[in-house]
Amino acid sequence: MEKTWRWFGKNDKITLAMLRQIGVEGVVTALHQVPNGEVWSLGAINDMKAYIESSGLRWSVVESLPVSETIKYAGPERDALIENYKLSLANLGRAGVKTVCYNFMPVIDWIRTDLEHPWADGTSSLYFDKVRFAYFDCCILKRAGAEADYTDEELRKVHELDAVITQTEKDELVDTIIVKTQGFVNGNIKEGDQNPVAIFNRLLSLYKNIDRDGLRENLRYFLSAIMPVCEEWDINMCIHPDDPPCQMLGLPRIVTGAEDIDWLLHAVDNPHNGLTFCAGSLSAGLHNDVPALARRFAQRTHFVHLRSTNAMADGNFIEASHLAGRGHLVELVRIFEKERPTVPMRVDHGRLMLDDADKGYNPGYSFHGRMLALAQVEGMMAVVKDELRS
Repeated sequence: MEKTWRWFGKNDKITLAMLRQIGVEGVVTALHQVPNGEVWSLGAINDMKAYIESSGLRWSVVESLPVSETIKYAGPERDALIENYKLSLANLGRAGVKTVCYNFMPVIDWIRTDLEHPWADGTSSLYFDKVRFAYFDCCILKRAGAEADYTDEELRKVHELDAVITQTEKDELVDTIIVKTQGFVNGNIKEGDQNPVAIFNRLLSLYKNIDRDGLRENLRYFLSAIMPVCEEWDINMCIHPDDPPCQMLGLPRIVTGAEDIDWLLHAVDNPHNGLTFCAGSLSAGLHNDVPALARRFAQRTHFVHLRSTNAMADGNFIEASHLAGRGHLVELVRIFEKERPTVPMRVDHGRLMLDDADKGYNPGYSFHGRMLALAQVEGMMAVVKDELRS
């Protein structure tokens, strides 16, 4: 597999020169300066591509060319925004950038409740606490009908938390869930927005009449519209699984496991309609056998995210070491090195460690934590390649 790295553009504190030194071959990035829904010009794409290539690397994957919310909920500007998306895809194709990772999660991308959960060794990682998330949903958002989504035991713990939580902790929960984890990935809410809870509730209201089948149909409509452009320019679209892979905030989530993935690959049965196999997202759901999913969908996987989680029966989960957890990354490397040996792969969500803490890196995207993960995965790849040769 090609060793790639998510890089956030020319202002990223992690430079391309640093990536060359640690063995990175390809870059995963986007035109983060372009607002959602606007066309990526050929000039801007070529400028980014040339900048990356000047450091001896290649632009391997776009992550992401964002799908506007209006496309997801089928608003009145949907068709115009899809036309813009098609123009951006064609420009990427003209520039020779042929792999596009995207997601179709309504309103909110990946969800965590703690960005620096401490480990015994002094490092920290991302963490999801279901009770604290339920508190955010029921007591901060005050979403209508939220209580029905949680068990009596979870609601009892929410009530206990409400008696002791401080205003500072409430503010941190809002900042973590709907600002810090979203703003740097072309999110709907960014640092500095006033009253993010009100903005968030307004976004949720756009989906009040959209159920699972409705969102599926909107995804099918979008993919059917863009496939002719993908065929013309040989572009692979790679949908990212929902993170975590379950229903959240009353919103339908439609890429949560085997049945969902099978549906979307058959709904638009085109080889350019494929999967970003994110082992971390999928492993956060106890219903998912991650190696079995990899074996089943390897031929429609165009991009791989290698990370792992430890998921608990109470709904909590934590980023695991890349050598452990439910992701079973060694087995995934075996599968993809055999079935898809040229597919781009990036390590994901490294721990915060050493002097990363004061660098202001985006959550989950520290330098030393991901460098350690890349070294671990590169070791797995070397062992597997030896196995395949013997």
